[in-house]
Amino acid sequence: MSSSVLRLATATAAAHQLDSPEFAALLDQLTLEFAAGAAQHDRDASFPHQNFERLHQLGLLGLTVPRAQGGLGASLAQTARVIAAVARGEPSTALVLTMQYLHHASARHAARWPRHLRELVVQETLRDGALINALRVEPDLGTPARGGLPATTAHRTPDGWRISGRKVYSTGIPRLTWLAVWARSDDAEPLVGSWLVRRDTPGISVVESWDHLGMRATGSHDVIFDEVLVPLEHAVEVAPAGATQELDAELLCWMSVLLASIYDAVARAGRDWLANWLQERVPANLGAPLASLPRFQEALGLIDTWLFSNRTLIDAAAAGRIAAADSFRIKYLVTSQAIQVVEKAIELSGNPGLSNANPLQRHYRDVLCSRIHTPQNDTILINSGRAAFAALAAQKTAASSRAGATGPLSASTSTTTDKEAS
Repeated sequence: MSSSVLRLATATAAAHQLDSPEFAALLDQLTLEFAAGAAQHDRDASFPHQNFERLHQLGLLGLTVPRAQGGLGASLAQTARVIAAVARGEPSTALVLTMQYLHHASARHAARWPRHLRELVVQETLRDGALINALRVEPDLGTPARGGLPATTAHRTPDGWRISGRKVYSTGIPRLTWLAVWARSDDAEPLVGSWLVRRDTPGISVVESWDHLGMRATGSHDVIFDEVLVPLEHAVEVAPAGATQELDAELLCWMSVLLASIYDAVARAGRDWLANWLQERVPANLGAPLASLPRFQEALGLIDTWLFSNRTLIDAAAAGRIAAADSFRIKYLVTSQAIQVVEKAIELSGNPGLSNANPLQRHYRDVLCSRIHTPQNDTILINSGRAAFAALAAQKTAASSRAGATGPLSASTSTTTDKEAS
């Protein structure tokens, strides 16, 4: 399939193409292409630049850019299929791509950014393959999801903002063009939010610190900002510290579905390795493949049932059949079951599954990284339980109010009836 297939002139053609058998075949091919280099990138912790060159060649870096701006305007379901295909081959690529897709999907509805900046980021994505991601986590604070203010500061000057600070876990930094840097102004009443910074701005340096157990090819290094000058208008999403920030329910659903799709795909890659190994492994004392034994047939059936559950949940959420308030439960359930899949595969395969000669150990290390993404499991479950208790309390309050409203009416009616009887 040529790259021109993904650059059709009309929105209708583009939408049809993303659901076509030809596009599905292309995604299968991408899985194989990216899988071919995955082990090497894992060993070296090297960034898969060639994967992003291929994605740009196909026009897929602008998958969620609105069609009116020249992108493919993909739906959540279409985007999840692309992420799953990429992740099944090389999941670090899929994680960086997910961040790209989330930024462009959120920009469809974000009126806060100056229009010309939104258009510039989109144009560079479509023309040059530019990538964007948020840099939020800091050495001392950790993830901002747990609360607190950033140590990274933006100092207002007549020439623009001067940004200084350090970010960690900066996913995709070897190839990012645009950085959405979470910082605070040094005003008496500080502004907190995102400043848009070009990667090649003077004063930015990268410390190649990423040496992780899993997802080793994401290039999530430390980034240091030393008096980095950006125009005043690049304070694109800032608000007074402590101001209530309304969450974008649709974007939260997108994030949950796409993250779930990454790790479900990793689990499916592990499942496929196990199934093939069970068919090929013939112990001398058995004289037949391990796949012929009921124990292994039952185990693979259990794995496939977990994956069936994952697919059902992802598809339902992507189609809008699950409330946005429940979207993080999708992430929790899918990633938990993905880990179970790969753990079961290791249990069944024993030493071969843990050998560096086979990919299952890599899939296991990668799938464990699902637990670190915001929101983490404890937050999801605490919020879920808190909401359940709040709903129960509201029900009791409503029931009490109804009882209080009907009680006096009943007494009045009874008194009237007694008088009439007398």
